Amino acid sequence: MTMPDELDEQSTKSFDLQRLMGIVQRRYLQFLLPLFLGWLVVWGASWFLQQRYKSSTLILVEQPSMPENYVAPNISDDLQSRLQSITTEILSRTRLLTIIDRLHLYSEMGNDAATADERVNRMRKDVDVELVRDPQKQDVSAFRISYTSSDPHVAQEVTGELTNLFIGENSKVRQQESESTTSFLEQQLEAARANLSDQEAKVKEFETEHEGALPDQQASNLQILGGLNQQLQNEQDALNTAKQQRVYLQALLEQERAAETKVRPVGPGATSAMTDLATVDDELEKMRTELADLSSRYTDNYPDVQSLKKRIAQAEATRANLVAAQKARSKEARPADGDLDPNLSGPALQTQGNLKANELEIANRESSIRSLESRISGYEGRLNAQPGTEQALADLTRGYDQSKANYDDLLKKKDESEMATSMEQLQQGERFTILDPPSFPAKPDFPNRLKFCGIGLAVGMALGLLVAGTFEFMDDRLHSESEIKALLPMAVISEVPEVASPLDDNIAKKRMALGWATTALVFVSILAGSVFTYFHH
Repeated sequence: MTMPDELDEQSTKSFDLQRLMGIVQRRYLQFLLPLFLGWLVVWGASWFLQQRYKSSTLILVEQPSMPENYVAPNISDDLQSRLQSITTEILSRTRLLTIIDRLHLYSEMGNDAATADERVNRMRKDVDVELVRDPQKQDVSAFRISYTSSDPHVAQEVTGELTNLFIGENSKVRQQESESTTSFLEQQLEAARANLSDQEAKVKEFETEHEGALPDQQASNLQILGGLNQQLQNEQDALNTAKQQRVYLQALLEQERAAETKVRPVGPGATSAMTDLATVDDELEKMRTELADLSSRYTDNYPDVQSLKKRIAQAEATRANLVAAQKARSKEARPADGDLDPNLSGPALQTQGNLKANELEIANRESSIRSLESRISGYEGRLNAQPGTEQALADLTRGYDQSKANYDDLLKKKDESEMATSMEQLQQGERFTILDPPSFPAKPDFPNRLKFCGIGLAVGMALGLLVAGTFEFMDDRLHSESEIKALLPMAVISEVPEVASPLDDNIAKKRMALGWATTALVFVSILAGSVFTYFHH
């Protein structure tokens, strides 16, 4: 069973459909004519617009032919940034004006200075650079250069000029950047070489100043010092023996002189002086032995060493006084010049000669001991100063090693950069290669008449709906029974059906035929224009 609401809804839909069909029957001409005129105007305008031809070329970004593990490029800039820089350089006013004047482009705009900027701006709009990215890595693998002109030959020629400029500018930019990198590394290398030379000079000067006290000479210094101490000990032992021999010879000589000359001893204290001198020599020898032992273990600033040296100095002064006193007492019995006494003979003369030889030996031993002590003191000073010398040399060596490492690294980088520069000069680095040469545009890129045909159809439909809707909105006549019933204040009890005459039927049929014919003509014309445009595009 059908509900009243459903009946009303069905009647509303039927009413709307009937009204729409009525509008179509009444306003088809107001719709078709604007549709056709709108399409015809837009489509016809496409045949009068100036044709523009677009020539394109595809340039491949070819990677270096040499593997990077053999020759690493010394250019690390981004390809996209370099392309932007090259594009800016090529599309500069000076470059474009050169191409415009040589190929006589945009001559219709005039050649005066006032329009130079306009021609440059016009050419910038006609040039298009499009990047082509690798779909997997999203890296720029190629780029496309396009130029649009009213003449296809000019479009192809200008595209070729731009292509050559891009390829040449890329090679020039890469070579300049590579040479700049090499030049910079050479400057840095010269500075590093000068710094390394300064460090080498400082190290050599330090080694010259501290010759014999360097850390690598410690073992030899210790060995030499041990040998000198042993020589000193031997000399001291020999000196002690010589001194003992001198005491004996002096006593023997006095006895032989007294027996030979039968005179009393020179001075009442001669024997006691000799005894005191022997005691002092023995004590002095013991202190020197103790000093040698302490010096082998401690430095000269050690308190015991300093105290012992003072005691040795005092003992040497006492001994010198005793020797001077003995010589003063001996002057009465011996010649003043120290030569052998000519008055002596026999054993006394021989003993006096032995004593003279003994004193010469003692003098030589003492001189040798002083020399050895001086040398030992020098080597001990070297060993004592060695920690500070080692630290200073370590600081200099550290600076030298850093300078040497920096120099070696820069030298390696400079050599690699020179190889990369040579690779760029031989066109073995990253370069632009023409993959598709500049095309010759056989068909215009603008206007796209098929697109204009579709746009014209859309414009015509909008215009037709606007005109038909306007006429329908301004028409105040009643065209259906529902409109009449809506105006009556009461319900309609009965209806009188429309009685059509044969003449009215003929008129209605003619109008229907005219409508179908007009519709067919409009759509056939649009279809024919579209087919014609497709084959002549």
